[in-house]
Amino acid sequence: MSVLVLVLAVSAAFCLGVGFVLQQNAAAHAPLGDFLSPRLLLDLVRVPRWLGGIGLMVCGMVLGAVALGQGEVTLVEPLLATNLLFALVLSRRQTRQPLGRQGWSGLVLLAGGVTAFIVAGQPRGGSAVTDPLRHWLIIGVMVGTALLLAALARRSRLGSGPALLAVAAGLLYGVQDALTRVSGQRFAAGGLATLFTGWQPYAVVALGVTGLVLVQSAFETAPLRMSLPALTAAQPLAGIACGVGFLGDRLRTDTGALAWEAVGLTGIVVGVVLLGLHPAMPGAAARGRDQVGAGV
Repeated sequence: MSVLVLVLAVSAAFCLGVGFVLQQNAAAHAPLGDFLSPRLLLDLVRVPRWLGGIGLMVCGMVLGAVALGQGEVTLVEPLLATNLLFALVLSRRQTRQPLGRQGWSGLVLLAGGVTAFIVAGQPRGGSAVTDPLRHWLIIGVMVGTALLLAALARRSRLGSGPALLAVAAGLLYGVQDALTRVSGQRFAAGGLATLFTGWQPYAVVALGVTGLVLVQSAFETAPLRMSLPALTAAQPLAGIACGVGFLGDRLRTDTGALAWEAVGLTGIVVGVVLLGLHPAMPGAAARGRDQVGAGV
């Protein structure tokens, strides 16, 4: 594994984790009438803390894009999942909650799961799948599932809605990461002319904006612990599916390796849930707001 890819991916995870905490702190005070509406972004753009969170998220996405350009999606995505560790560190400083058994268990499972998956799978590049049907089938399943989850979330916005929105956003972000890598390959092959004559960069922007609306709506209606674990777990799974499905990423497929890869992915998901539900994560979202709090 390249040290450069490791540094870039972990740095991206740091920016994403801290950025998510700042965004949720601001979105919790946004008008509930803006749920799943682009108006939510127009309201939040006036809040300095939210802008800081978005700035960090953009930095994280740029660093992640560079990491994806240097390494495989199946390698970078599990490392990006460690953003929850940094979110927990910042939230713990705010709430002054000790890690306790739950926090340490989640940390060990997340870090151990990432390590087990990478060591067992030994992600490496290969030839991208040229069959367009396979591309569109995988992307269609991911995007279609995300839209279905968003529709279900609209009907239960204060129940399971935030978690459903977070999963939907995670699926879109996983596809976005895969298409970011494709865009980087097109740019490397032919420069800006080749890049912008393809549909991938436009899809990256569309997925990013749609995912942002979904995430902020989830942050708006529930505490971070109700949404961030689902987002953090869904994104790497979707990215790995795209990497193996049509980008040509290869993992070891012998019985032992597959078993440890499954153990690693399970550890990542369970660790993410334990950390996301930790008492140190921000508590209940504000209710009955009519406007974004100016002091956020």
